[in-house]
Amino acid sequence: MSSQIKIGGTFTFPGSSTTVHRMGYGAMQLAGPHVFGPPKDRNAAIAVLREAVETGINHIDTSDFYGPHVTNQIIREALHPYRDDLTIVTKVGAKRGPDGSWILDVSPDLLRQSVEDNLRNLGLESLSVVNLRVGSTTGPNEASIAEPLQVLVQMQQQGLIQHLGLSNITRKQYDEVRSIAKIVCVQNMYNVAQRKDDALIDLLAGDGVAYVPFFPLGGFNPLQSTVLNDTAASLGVTPIVLALAWLLHRSPNVLLIPGTSSVGHLRENISAASLELSNDVLKTLDGIATKA
Repeated sequence: MSSQIKIGGTFTFPGSSTTVHRMGYGAMQLAGPHVFGPPKDRNAAIAVLREAVETGINHIDTSDFYGPHVTNQIIREALHPYRDDLTIVTKVGAKRGPDGSWILDVSPDLLRQSVEDNLRNLGLESLSVVNLRVGSTTGPNEASIAEPLQVLVQMQQQGLIQHLGLSNITRKQYDEVRSIAKIVCVQNMYNVAQRKDDALIDLLAGDGVAYVPFFPLGGFNPLQSTVLNDTAASLGVTPIVLALAWLLHRSPNVLLIPGTSSVGHLRENISAASLELSNDVLKTLDGIATKA
């Protein structure tokens, strides 16, 4: 593995030998506008993926409903045959309408088809980690997730899935499924300004389970914080880099998957893993959530 760039230490998924660098890469932005259809520049998308693994990233987050199918096909074109240390994490629980709409669906047939689609388009015989995406488009709910998770457990027993994770869940749902399956990661919305999952992160850390924040930079509504901007300027970095560095400092079980379709932005994101933050800076940034 390349050692050109320090990338934030490592994390080993519980009950496995799968170890990833804490700074990963999210492939969502490799598809076209609104994560639908092909990208404007497929060669540029391929270049970003190849640069990511060359810098040492060995954790790529994706889903076959990005595109749909497009992102996984680009990953396969760029990186297959995959390096032995590369972990590709995908998710199921949604599909796309003809108009690009997001349709949440955890029916058994859709879940099975989604796993098969991911395997085919990624060119894999078994998926390293599959996250069950639940809840709604506006956030988690408290509905039982035992039944759809059982579908994935069955596919895990068949050898099609190695490890299981959850996305867009609550503490109650995590507690519900702990007796059903071993969960290795949880992927929820979280960033320096939106911190409803603070207690959940600490619980997962105690269980040795990874927490993977999506929208670490605010998502479709980018973080707007004078405190973040001013602190970043005082350190000579961008607010993006500072927001990512804060997440790495938050807890050792936090894994990052910032996405980009630009090699330049990829390098900027990775630089966050080598940014050390003082206690004073962390205290200042911790205050953002109370003012948001």
